[in-house]
Amino acid sequence: MTTPVGGGPGTAKAFEGLPSPLEAVDDLRAAAKWTLAAEGAVGAALISGGPLVAVGQVHGVAHALIAGAGLATSLGGVVLAIWFTGKVLSPRLTTPETLRSPGLAGLRRVIEAEPAQFFGVVATKVDALLLHQEVAVDLARQVAAETDAARRQVINRQLLRAEDNAARAAPYVRWLLALAHVWQIEADLRRSRWFALAGGLLVVAGAVLFFIAAAGPTYVPVLTPRVTSSHASPAAH
Repeated sequence: MTTPVGGGPGTAKAFEGLPSPLEAVDDLRAAAKWTLAAEGAVGAALISGGPLVAVGQVHGVAHALIAGAGLATSLGGVVLAIWFTGKVLSPRLTTPETLRSPGLAGLRRVIEAEPAQFFGVVATKVDALLLHQEVAVDLARQVAAETDAARRQVINRQLLRAEDNAARAAPYVRWLLALAHVWQIEADLRRSRWFALAGGLLVVAGAVLFFIAAAGPTYVPVLTPRVTSSHASPAAH
């Protein structure tokens, strides 16, 4: 049986006056776009710059394979950085189940360390906050399926209390979902920076490998003068 939770008349306006966490999304994605632009510029320079100029210095099958491996490594580094940075810009769906996911364990610890600031008197845990709506939905289904009038009346009274609890919890749930949404984008951006660093190291390693192959032995044609002997014909007397 559910019991009404407290919250007072101001519960529905619990987060009025506070900036929405979603306001940070544009800034995070703008940072990702600048990172993508820089990575794209590196890729363009890699393809159209030095390697194409130096390719004529690669001689022999072994050196050609080494140069190809170096170029592939460099391009792989650029692709790696772009792939993970692009995830920041990808659309995502944040649901109550997202709040329960292992990836948001850190956020849940932050929230549950100060429950009064995040939940007011509505709940003390994320799961307990999300449970209000689930209880109301479950009771509504029981009322619809119940055939006994007396039993339906009892469940209906419980449903009214559960719906009141869910209504009080709803502003907190919406705010936490927005916070979880931004938390995921920020985590992806932070992760993309590490992969951009790893990609940069691959680019450097690949470029070094390529230019080592291009700096192999150079074959310079040597022109050897041909010596011809000419014998003077005897002078006619």
